[in-house]
Amino acid sequence: MRSDTIKKGLERTPHRALLKGTGMPQSALEKPFIGVATSFTDLIPGHVGMRDLERFIEKGVHSGGGYSLFFGIPGVCDGIAMGHKGMHYSLPTRELIADMVESVAEAHRLDGLVLLTNCDKITPGMLMAAARLDIPCIVVTAGPMMSGRGEAGRKYSFVTDTFEAMARYKAGVIDAKELAVCEDNACPGMGSCQGLFTANTMAILTETLGMSLPRCGTALAVSALKRRIAFASGEKIVELVTNNVTPRQIMTRAAFENAIRVDLALGGSSNTVLHLLAIAREAGVDLPLETFDILAKETPQLSSMNPAGEFFMEDLDAAGGVAGVLKQLGDKVKESRTVMGLTTLQLAASVENVDEQVIHPLTDPVKKEGGIAVLFGNIAPKGAVVKQSGVSAAMMNFEGTARCFDAEEQAMAAIMEGRIVSGDVVVIRYEGPKGGPGMREMLAPTAAIMGMGLGDSVALITDGRFSGGTRGPCIGHISPEAAEGGPIALVEDGDRIRLDIPNRKLELLVDEATLTARRAGWSAPEPKIKTGWLARYAKVVTSAHTGAVTTAD
Repeated sequence: MRSDTIKKGLERTPHRALLKGTGMPQSALEKPFIGVATSFTDLIPGHVGMRDLERFIEKGVHSGGGYSLFFGIPGVCDGIAMGHKGMHYSLPTRELIADMVESVAEAHRLDGLVLLTNCDKITPGMLMAAARLDIPCIVVTAGPMMSGRGEAGRKYSFVTDTFEAMARYKAGVIDAKELAVCEDNACPGMGSCQGLFTANTMAILTETLGMSLPRCGTALAVSALKRRIAFASGEKIVELVTNNVTPRQIMTRAAFENAIRVDLALGGSSNTVLHLLAIAREAGVDLPLETFDILAKETPQLSSMNPAGEFFMEDLDAAGGVAGVLKQLGDKVKESRTVMGLTTLQLAASVENVDEQVIHPLTDPVKKEGGIAVLFGNIAPKGAVVKQSGVSAAMMNFEGTARCFDAEEQAMAAIMEGRIVSGDVVVIRYEGPKGGPGMREMLAPTAAIMGMGLGDSVALITDGRFSGGTRGPCIGHISPEAAEGGPIALVEDGDRIRLDIPNRKLELLVDEATLTARRAGWSAPEPKIKTGWLARYAKVVTSAHTGAVTTAD
């Protein structure tokens, strides 16, 4: 065992003394050391229930013949961090989490890991660490929140009933009483936000990749099933250690293609592009950005999930969950291993019935193409990403007038003050991985556009990124970013911009001679943050089209 390095031999007497100082009995020294990386915190609804799941994981590890050792991992709630300085820290925590899991697992020579996680950057960070370490790992995602309940059976959702409600209130569509009802009912308890936002999309993709047990990606946080999955995961990790089943044996190119297809079929978050690219890099899998678009053109969207659609995570779980989606995708799914021991094809075959109102068959798709599209053009020569499942038919082709802002706050003020009008293209730049720094999510301005009734007449483009809750014609991840001198830095108010999602084009309608003259007069602005670790992060983070990873190169 790896842990023999710290517990076997005469020269490890001091090490054993310290281990026994934790209360560890002599008998535990003969068992696999199973680290449980937990992101429990009182700060995030998706994580407040983890103390309960920790108990069941611990029971499972000990029932399986291992010895569990817990350590903490930080979490940032994107919803709470949204719209202020805190959002600069969200994406960078993904790298911190991966580094912290690596550090503890290597320093203490752990034999295997249970990664207890939930929410946007935490789950990807855990998976990056698993791929990097390549020691036996299993992921337990803590589960989605139940939808809120209102009068006459109305279901409430965090994004549409808070962020978009702000703009509806500002526009006079709802009154203060209804706004308060939204606030009180949108988040009824523990769990990740109810729709197919980034947290739940990543939980689903973790299961699809084969790194968590069946139903883990969709079982509700409040369910007894989630407890049983936690217990079974604790047992299973000891088996994985015994058989030396490691993440790189599971997270293969075929597994990543399956994950992308499931994401496309469900119309999931555009943030998964960043995360899957980063995880694949750690796993040593070549996964170019273009792969998403290639698969999108041959993978139809099979479900209409909130926020752009009607169904919540509880509906998807009851309809068949991840295995149900795999079953409906049929021969588009490739065979790959899972921590369960069954292959993806075997899991798909195990599903007897799928609710086809929620997960459509290939013969009757919601849309002919998958939920994500990758655009290229003179404003995004290395690519840009749009969640096309959330774009109305009227906005799939659009030409408008640029309104340029060098920070999210400037754009938000213009939207809420009514200075953005039909026919505009809101350009938010210097919000990329380096320029932000941290590539802030921009749910507030996108939700405000929808709430102000401009979703079918205004587009938004940015070198930043969007929440999984974003809907509408919002194009993010524009690469190269403005801080690197990308063409988005050269756009001026009044320029015309053309969006053509069906043909994957995003064009600035300005001649090359004019752009060359503008480029000659451009200089990089001063960094927004010059102290602390974000200043260091900005120096080593790469472009969005490579996953916004940090590198020492």
